[in-house]
Formats: sequence, structure tokens, C-alpha cells
Amino acid sequence: MTALRPERDSSPYGGEAAYGGADAFEADARRAEARLAEALRAEALLRQAVDGLSDPLTDPLPGRQAPQSQSPGPQGQRFAGHDETMPLRVVETRHTVEARRRAARTGPESMATAPTATMPMVSEALPPPGPASSEGGRAARRKAAKRRGRQGANRDRNGAQEGVQGGGTPDSTSSSAAPLSRVEARRAARARRPSAGTMASRLIGEVFITTGVLMLLFVTYQLWWSNVRAQAQAGKETSSLQEQWASGERAPGAFEPGQGFAILHIPKLDVVVPIAQGIDKSTVLDRGMVGHYDENSIETAMPEDKTGNFGIAGHRNTHGEPFRYINRLQPGDPIVVETQDTYYVYDMASILPVTQPSNIAVLDPIPADSGFTEAGRYITLTTCTPEFTSKYRMIVWGKMVEERPRSEGKPDALVQ
Repeated sequence: MTALRPERDSSPYGGEAAYGGADAFEADARRAEARLAEALRAEALLRQAVDGLSDPLTDPLPGRQAPQSQSPGPQGQRFAGHDETMPLRVVETRHTVEARRRAARTGPESMATAPTATMPMVSEALPPPGPASSEGGRAARRKAAKRRGRQGANRDRNGAQEGVQGGGTPDSTSSSAAPLSRVEARRAARARRPSAGTMASRLIGEVFITTGVLMLLFVTYQLWWSNVRAQAQAGKETSSLQEQWASGERAPGAFEPGQGFAILHIPKLDVVVPIAQGIDKSTVLDRGMVGHYDENSIETAMPEDKTGNFGIAGHRNTHGEPFRYINRLQPGDPIVVETQDTYYVYDMASILPVTQPSNIAVLDPIPADSGFTEAGRYITLTTCTPEFTSKYRMIVWGKMVEERPRSEGKPDALVQ
């Protein structure tokens, strides 16, 4: 029969405490603390010994000899499982973890003397002996060391990257950045993507750059290439006229619009340019020639007429610019018109620097504002002004002073 036994302060069997008494529990606690301290001290010493080795994987620990090869046979065979010393595994709690962290900060010596809470120790059972070779323990240590080395290298690399990005040194970082997840990677990519304002500003900048390049090309064409092309076309027309006159293939008479019929010489300006019928831009003026005002515009006289005003027009800028410097002419400077049979020599008489394009009175038989008061044989040169604009017109007049047949040779103005 089982009955409840009351707790008593004294034992009926000679004065011993019930269930061993409180002294027994205190003794067990002290022994457990001593064993824990001894284990921590042994672990610290072992770590110091391992750190002092040049090769932790192959060098023997202090006080031990390197493993020697065993002779074959059943008596000399050893089990790989007994090559390693398996320490007791300590179940750590919050107090133990805090104590180990403090010991790691202050040094290995404080780890052995740091106060720790009493806790049970659970030992791992040794692996059963097996037929593995004597190198099994060393191989396991080598693999573990490689794993620790890779993990440490990754932590150092990540920490160095965080330190550099944060403005510090790689040694100042204490934790490595975790890899981004897919969602975080997508968010980061969207953050790096330029905004609508940035795209708009880039587009506007590209438009401005393209416009600037096109304007530069246009200016280059107008100021350089158009002159090169027009001067080449005018020179070709001059040579063609001279060849036709020399061969007698061309008979004087009426001329078609755009057809060359004379050559203008301005010795002071070194101008030699063909004169064509009409003042059309595309077929006459833009081809580097000088145009005669005919019945399709404002009809003026021809050089061979006994009275009248021979009016011609030419570009001042671009497309050969034959009249660019006519403002430099002075009274008395010769202007020569060469035809198939005759040279007509004019002396520059006067200039009108600026007038409206609608002022066609300057082309009258007795031109207005020229200073001429009676009918005569005059020449009128018209061009645009100021330079590179067509807002106004500049007028230069001349009066015929000599009519010389080609059979008598060139006039003095072309010989000098």
C-alpha cells in the first residue's frame, strides 16, 4: 500500500536531511559551475593553440604527435571516428550568450573567469567506429575550414562595399548587406530609370543640338559652297561665250531668258562675270551671273542703243557675289561691257547707298537721283544692302565714254 509521506525537517534515520537536503543541491551546482568554467577555459586554450599554428589543417596540436601510418592488419587498424576529440556541446541560453559576447570583446582570459549561469551540459555521443581511413578527421577539418574561409571572405567583401558606399573605410563596416530580393531589385531598377522630366529635357537638348548642327550646315552652304558652285558655273558660261564669239557660231540679235550675251568687267574690283537675259534667281542670279532687266521685269535699254539706261542686277552676298564691293567704286572708275562685236566703256558717275526696293525710278532712261538731267547712254548696277540682307537696294550709275569695236582691240581700261 502506497501512502503519502509528509515532508519533514529532520530524518528519522539519524539526522540526515530529507531527500538529500539543500547541501546536496548546492554542491551539485558548484560542481556544475566548475565543470563549465573548466570547459570554457579549455576551449579558449584550444583556440589559442590553433591560432598559433602555421597550418591549422595539418600541423599537430601542442603536446601531440603527428599521426603515423599504421601497419596493415586487424591489430594495427584504427577507426577514423576516434581521431578527433569531441568536446561537450553546451546548450546556451540568453545569459550564456551574453557572457560569451563579453568574453569575446575583452579577450580569451576573461572568457574563462566570466560569471555564467548554471546550466546542464549535454554531451554528444561519439560516432561509432567505422571502416573510414585515418585521414577522415583531417579531411573533415579541412572542409570546415574552407567553409569558414568562404563565409568570412563574403562577409569581408560585403562589409567593404558597404563601408566605401557609406563614405567610410572597409574596416569600419561591421555587417554585410543582404542580397536584394526580386521585388527590391525591380524597385531599384525603377528608381534608376530616368523620370519624365529628365527624358523631356534630354529630348529638348537633342532638338537644340540637331537644330544648331543644321543651322551651321546651312550657313556653311550659303557663305562658302554656294559661292564655289556659282563661280564655277559663271566661269564656264564666260568661257563658252568667248569660244562662240571666236568661232563665229553665235549671231547677235534677240536673246532667250537666261541666255548669256555679254561679259561685264570691273577692273578695280577684279570682276569678270557673264551677263544673261532676265533677272530670274534660279536660272541667272543664283548661277553667279549678272541679269539684265528685260521686258519680263522692268525693260531697260541694251548697250548698243543710242540712248537709254542699261540696267543690270547681281548678288552682293552668296551665289558668287559679283556686286559685293561695288560700294568701293569711285567716280571715274571704268566699267566695261564686252559683247560679240564691241566693247562699251562707262565711267562710274554716282552712287545711291540706300533706297527702297520699290524705287524703280532709278532704272528710268534718265534715272532719278543719279544727277543726270538729259538723255544719254547710261548703265545702272543694282544690288541688295546691307550685306546678308535684302531689305534695301544700293544703286551705282555710270555714263558711256567709249564704244570700241573688237577689231580695234581691247580698250585701255582692260589693257592696263
